[in-house]
Amino acid sequence: MGLQQASRVTAFKWLGFVSAVWVQAISGNNYTFSNYSNALKSIMDLTQVELNNLSVAKDVGKAFGLLAGLASDRVPTWALLLIGSIEGLIGYGAQWLVVSETISPLPYWTMCVFLCMGGNSTTWMNTAILVTCIRNFRKNRGPVVGILKGYVGLSTAIFTDLCDALFSDSSADFLLLLSIAPLAVCLTAMIFLHEVLPSATALDYQQESKYFNIFNVVAVVVAVYLLAYDFVGSQSHVFNVVFSAVLLVLLASPLIIPSYIAIKSWFESQTISNVEDQTSHPLLVQEAVPDTQVEVKLMAEEAAAVSALNGELKKQQPALGEDHTIIQAFKTLDFWVLFVSFLCGVGPGLMVMNNMGQMGSALGYSDVSIFVSLLSIMGFFGRIITGTSSEYCIKKAATPRPLFNAASQILLAVGFVVMAIAVSGCLYIGSILVGICYGVRLAITVPTASEMFGLKYYGLIYNVMILNLPIGSFLFSGLLAGYLYDAQATATASGGNECYGAHCYRLCFFILAGTCLVGSGLDFLLAARTKDLYRKISVSKRSKESD
Repeated sequence: MGLQQASRVTAFKWLGFVSAVWVQAISGNNYTFSNYSNALKSIMDLTQVELNNLSVAKDVGKAFGLLAGLASDRVPTWALLLIGSIEGLIGYGAQWLVVSETISPLPYWTMCVFLCMGGNSTTWMNTAILVTCIRNFRKNRGPVVGILKGYVGLSTAIFTDLCDALFSDSSADFLLLLSIAPLAVCLTAMIFLHEVLPSATALDYQQESKYFNIFNVVAVVVAVYLLAYDFVGSQSHVFNVVFSAVLLVLLASPLIIPSYIAIKSWFESQTISNVEDQTSHPLLVQEAVPDTQVEVKLMAEEAAAVSALNGELKKQQPALGEDHTIIQAFKTLDFWVLFVSFLCGVGPGLMVMNNMGQMGSALGYSDVSIFVSLLSIMGFFGRIITGTSSEYCIKKAATPRPLFNAASQILLAVGFVVMAIAVSGCLYIGSILVGICYGVRLAITVPTASEMFGLKYYGLIYNVMILNLPIGSFLFSGLLAGYLYDAQATATASGGNECYGAHCYRLCFFILAGTCLVGSGLDFLLAARTKDLYRKISVSKRSKESD
């Protein structure tokens, strides 16, 4: 019965992970602002600074993710998901009412509040998913984060392509989808996603790795499928319906894994029940050694007392790799190096995502949906490839994860230079490079923080790191890009403004390239400071495999 029960728990754990993947596939709605920003700008007669400040309000919502982090150790997973999905329904629902012209445009400050709510909704969902799944799969943090964050990257393309296929790329219908879909998916995940005991044996660890490889393959198929649709485009109503149906089937296909485990468990239970009938009371003799148990208990208590006496300083400031409270993390140089390097990576990426609509218009593109999808899909590849490859490199060569961030920052700087000099097809090149490097940054930083500062208080530490999103959005999108664009733009009769030409964002791109190089230097510094930690992690992973 014990083996049968364990198999059922394993099947339920993987079913929870599948539902987590679905939540992540719809929780990247915060990156879709460019798909409807032009509609907001037109309806509300906004300048570029005003529009960019709306995007900042959206990202400021992530600053309130601290509430989700504080709640993650006190509130069950289902409650976090419910709060996030309801908040998203209200935030995006209000935007839909305005863009669909169901109601008159709301006051500017009111729209800021609703965009803030929409942005904050994802912090509850992401915190619930990441904290629960990393704790359920402690030995495979890299692949877990790579897959989950990869689907976040794909979610923008999923929303964009579904809306284009089913609703002819309508901004109003797009916002309606953003408000309803997360609620429906989160209600499903609330049933299945719970914290369970992590794998304990080398066999379980190896089995997990095989299943994660299957998730990776499915995710790559979904990404390639979406990319193919982006380049083929809408053909006919029947074509679009078939595309949408196949996409939903692909998203549902990971259910094969928990189904396989459950079926395998049932067949094993039939075999085990026959054996159990022949062995009725073999464990009764186990009662006989209380003295040994008492002795072991006394030894454990004595060791704990010695540790408490000699490790008082260690308790006050734990070593890198041990559990840190948020205050203890703040006291370390490593935390601030990671924090600022993260800002130098995600800030420039968010500037491009929030301003892609206006970048496309400046260079003469009437439809930027393909660039939004490219950012999303390339972000997926960046996340999923580095999630798996960084795990492999740690195990084989003790390679510090921050080295992946350093390399991505250099590549991102090259992308910004390409967009600044406006070579032919620069938006395609820029979308690909920004998407990949932004994805790498998220996929690497999330497990790095957990490895440096432990899992006990990870929910709060993760949300403090995510403060870089609103800070980066404000600095690079709201201030830098907004003011530099308006300085080049000409006023329109309605009260807004427009800028056309490569010069609109040139200086901004050069500044962002320099920022990325600063971030790369910080990542190299962090890699040097954490090399001993990753050497220990590498030894632990190899010994786990050999057990």
